[in-house]
Amino acid sequence: MNELTWLQIARKYLGTHEKVNGKSNPVLLAMLQEMGNFNQEQKAWWKETDTPWCGLLVGYCLGKAGRAVIKDWYRAKAWAAAGLTKLNAPAYGCIAVKSRQGGGHVFFVVGKDAKGRILGLGGNQSNNVSIVPFNPADIDGYYWPSKLIDGKPVPSFPAEERYRLTAAAVTGAQGASEA
Repeated sequence: MNELTWLQIARKYLGTHEKVNGKSNPVLLAMLQEMGNFNQEQKAWWKETDTPWCGLLVGYCLGKAGRAVIKDWYRAKAWAAAGLTKLNAPAYGCIAVKSRQGGGHVFFVVGKDAKGRILGLGGNQSNNVSIVPFNPADIDGYYWPSKLIDGKPVPSFPAEERYRLTAAAVTGAQGASEA
């Protein structure tokens, strides 16, 4: 199974922390500056990493991969309401949305562990880009990213083999902060 471009991009940022020497990480600030340049998503109006940034990693990686970025990419729960292809089960590379106290969280599904937990590659997981396990009961939904054709989002679907999730290296702990 070929690696998905948006996951190749996301993996390059594993371990990227939101702060460097007590200041907002310039790598993440550069991502923020690019938002608004991919398709018709909004630009970021903030220039720091104290604002929850899980949607930034998802939107940035999809945009760099040539996939559609939703208008309100910065709102984690907006990914569930944006008209993406809703999946009945998690698929490798799909977008997962979950609720948390005070809002939501969004990340990419990259596997399943021996306990049946979904492994999510996301930003702002304990203030960095990491892969952490999530209880499937805590996930509100799974969505497949739309293709971007002639500047317009076009629904797409995962290949059947992407539903066969396998183990992945975990870089963070379950219950990691998502805010």
